[in-house]
Amino acid sequence: MHGLSLVSLFILLAVSLSGMEPKAGALLLKDDFERKEMGKQWRLRIGSFVIQDGVLVGTQKPEDGHGAVVQAPVAFQDAIIEFSFRIVDGRSFNFVVNDKTCKTVHAGHICRVAVSMKGFRLGDDKEGVMRNDIFAMRRDPKRKKEANALLVGRSRTIPFKLKANQWYRLRVTMIGEEMRLTVDGKELGLLRSPGIAHPTKSDFGFTVKGKQVEFDEVRVWKTTVN
Repeated sequence: MHGLSLVSLFILLAVSLSGMEPKAGALLLKDDFERKEMGKQWRLRIGSFVIQDGVLVGTQKPEDGHGAVVQAPVAFQDAIIEFSFRIVDGRSFNFVVNDKTCKTVHAGHICRVAVSMKGFRLGDDKEGVMRNDIFAMRRDPKRKKEANALLVGRSRTIPFKLKANQWYRLRVTMIGEEMRLTVDGKELGLLRSPGIAHPTKSDFGFTVKGKQVEFDEVRVWKTTVN
């Protein structure tokens, strides 16, 4: 089953057969940003991320030609990742899961949730837009149609109107080939795609487009089924 480990396969089958929800197991990361410095929990890659008044603030620098990027080096296979966010003065941000050792994809990107003022997009990067061959094809106008055919089923768009300067609580549950999205306690949908089951995820992070997107109360747990 696309490289699922026995543990992931067992959990996924248990959930499917019993109807149970995956639960939060061991806590891997907890950060409320009640300090002044970023510390070792986060690695700044591009742009600006600083802690201000107890929240993490991301700001894109126009000269970078790329969104501001920060990453947390937390290794996992299946996990629940939860955080609060608000878009104060920005266009969008991505929650991105990576494996820096994976050479079949651009920049090690495995899966993501893209967040904009119009809603969410769940994406399988490993077998979708970031897979090396598809990534190259999409940049060739003559092969874009061919690339698009390979992307069928690799993402899901969920319309949802966000309000500027309002806090939301987002939860992403990754288990086997499934990635589920919950916002403010309400499950909005899921994507089932093989790349999500990639067994060695090395980190996750945020990519911010705009002047001010804020994050707080980050939690990461291993998934389990009771």
